[in-house]
Amino acid sequence: MATKPNIKIKDFSDTDRWTVKQTLDERWGKDTTEIQLADVEIRLRPGDRDLSLCPALFWDFEDSNFVIFKIGRSTYKTQFYYKGRDQYGTAVPSFDNILDCVVTVLQVHADLERDKSQQTD
Repeated sequence: MATKPNIKIKDFSDTDRWTVKQTLDERWGKDTTEIQLADVEIRLRPGDRDLSLCPALFWDFEDSNFVIFKIGRSTYKTQFYYKGRDQYGTAVPSFDNILDCVVTVLQVHADLERDKSQQTD
């Protein structure tokens, strides 16, 4: 699914944003996080040479930053990071459901946080 420079991916729907917000509220408590909309340039696939402009949802929690990229009509990628070099994905190339996308990134983050806390014990 290549995105050509002249094709614009539609922004996240109200339902997409509501789904993410509700999931974050359930995870960390109501109104703990604020979701921001952004446009980002990313390589849709590792072998792509050109960057594609895609809508994104961004939020942070404590020392972690999260982003969901909308890379197609109903296709999403996600990652989280602490600092520029400490980036983590989900090992899932893309999701066709935003709920699966946000739940998966939160689970990977929780697993990493658990592992980090066990290493310091």
